[in-house]
Amino acid sequence: VYYQNQRRESGDRSRPYMSTPNLDRLARSGAQLRHHYAAAPVCAPSRASLLLGQSQGHANVRDNQFDKSLADNHTMATVLKEAGYATAAVGKWGLMGLGYEPPNWPAHPLKRGFDYFLGYMRHSDGHTHYPKEGPIRGPKQVWLNRTNIMDKLDTTYTADLWTATAKKWIVEQVQGKENVDGGNDNRPFFLYLAYDTPHAPMTIPPQSYPQGGGLDGGVQWIGKTGRFLNTSGGDLDGWIHPDYRDKSYDHDNDPSTPEKPWPASYKRFATSVRRIDSGVGDLMQLLEDLGIRDHTLVVFTSDNGPTRASYLPRDQYVNYEPNFLDSFGPFEGIKKDTWEGGLRMPAFANWPAAVDSGQVITQPSISYDWLPTFTDAAGLPAPANTDGVSLLPRLSEEGDTPPSNIYVEYYDDGRTPRYPEFAESRRGRKREQMQMIRFEQYAGVRYNIQSHSDDFEIYDVTRDPAQRKNLAENPEHSPQISRLQEKMKREVLRRRRPDTTASRPYDSLAVPALTPSELDTSSQGLRTEIYNGKFPWVPKFSQREPDGVALFDRPTIKKYQYEPQARLYTGYLEVPRTGTYTFYLKSGDGGLLRLHDAIVIDSDYGYPSETWRQGTIRLEKGIHPFRLHYLQTSAGKPELQLDWSGPGLEREMINKFYH
Repeated sequence: VYYQNQRRESGDRSRPYMSTPNLDRLARSGAQLRHHYAAAPVCAPSRASLLLGQSQGHANVRDNQFDKSLADNHTMATVLKEAGYATAAVGKWGLMGLGYEPPNWPAHPLKRGFDYFLGYMRHSDGHTHYPKEGPIRGPKQVWLNRTNIMDKLDTTYTADLWTATAKKWIVEQVQGKENVDGGNDNRPFFLYLAYDTPHAPMTIPPQSYPQGGGLDGGVQWIGKTGRFLNTSGGDLDGWIHPDYRDKSYDHDNDPSTPEKPWPASYKRFATSVRRIDSGVGDLMQLLEDLGIRDHTLVVFTSDNGPTRASYLPRDQYVNYEPNFLDSFGPFEGIKKDTWEGGLRMPAFANWPAAVDSGQVITQPSISYDWLPTFTDAAGLPAPANTDGVSLLPRLSEEGDTPPSNIYVEYYDDGRTPRYPEFAESRRGRKREQMQMIRFEQYAGVRYNIQSHSDDFEIYDVTRDPAQRKNLAENPEHSPQISRLQEKMKREVLRRRRPDTTASRPYDSLAVPALTPSELDTSSQGLRTEIYNGKFPWVPKFSQREPDGVALFDRPTIKKYQYEPQARLYTGYLEVPRTGTYTFYLKSGDGGLLRLHDAIVIDSDYGYPSETWRQGTIRLEKGIHPFRLHYLQTSAGKPELQLDWSGPGLEREMINKFYH
């Protein structure tokens, strides 16, 4: 529905296309997010950002850090579990922690908020779609919580296994499963379903997808060794979808010559995509059968742009290249690129009770917006350490959603493909250090960054989705673009924290102070927003009105009697000289300090009450905005203090703020 149907409707036989009828139906009956981005152009950092609700400026998994431990912090699962949801992860994980004996990984899904897990734990395991037999890059272990069940999975295709597992688990949540007290545990549920197909190798299912779907049809869990699913068995890596079996195309763009059959690699790719389509249709029928379709929010998206590999024997198969089907859509770039083709993902949300069908949303959004969206739907604010915004007001058409904080950084030592579909300047281009930032319709992109002074290429991606016209090439002709160039350079330093495991050329630079035009001169004192209530974490209230507002000369709470509440202090801090500053925070039951959008201190998840936490940041001389989040939930003595030290400055309490 996002692009392949346009190829079909063109009638051009030189442009082969795929079909995804179930996904199309789901997209059209919900809201399509046409300017939605993955957080990174490769899977591990992208999924880490999704689960943590943080950009690549804050997430602890960056670049190509496959199998690194996902941070022990708030995740989609921990927050929804706190909200009363049963939680499950099914499919690919790849964020468990290197160097540990299985199943004792420090970031096992069961240690990151999930009640249940079945899937591939390691990143490389997702490069095999028949866990027991291979037949390429196998065998691989499949874990049911902490038990390896690979030996039971004779001729079992992973896309079917993940779908059947998801169906079985959903049925248990809705119909209720007996608990230790003899009652039924039928909490609302959150399922993170992460398919590993159509990633290479381009292996295909053993047989056709079973008729029907839902409770009584479609793929079904049997659970017996050698017959784990009703699709286990059949011809290993042997079934091509009939829509593609005899598919041909006009290979030379000459209708007078005979057409050529699709190469086998592309039949395989289209079949694996169609298998996900069948699985999603099966799951939607299950929700109908269980009577929960209207009240279930379903989000479908992807983690990065298309790859260019098949992992199939080169003496038997043509290598898979995404430009055969133009899987990058109307954009340029593929996996590992920060062009739109590597980051702009199909995304849609379907929730009949709350999201009207037929919506096409063009407001930009990004994958780490989903955690705040889900907590909002569950009736809670997002944790303050998240970088996203709730999309729920826009999806439900009940209000405005603030602009998403769209920022990406990534490193790859390769080059872009030399596809004739791409602009000549973009073929074979060296990637190295890359960045992308977006403001309204403008996307700024940098490749092979040598220093922070390198200019962004700037594109109006609403009018120029293929990014062919770099508006920054002649800045003297557009003062607006010149100002935007400088804004992008400032903002990319304000939205991130350096990570020693993923170094950047601009890590040592000071965060820029506000320019005179950015300073809000109407500010008087330190604004304090008060939110009454008992919150499970330090909350972010960017989309809720406070219960009270006051002005103080410094962040303090000592003079008040205890009551459960959260506070947000916002104001400006005057930095006397450029250098590295250390901030110290003692904050009741939790707190979080941001300067600009950069997190300096996170005293929330696992924070020992009323202890000091500290963080350092390099700041430019001048005025810097800050946000200090405070949480008090226990009846202990309320306490809040913020100190700092820096060049020529001994540690002292901050008691002077810019007015």
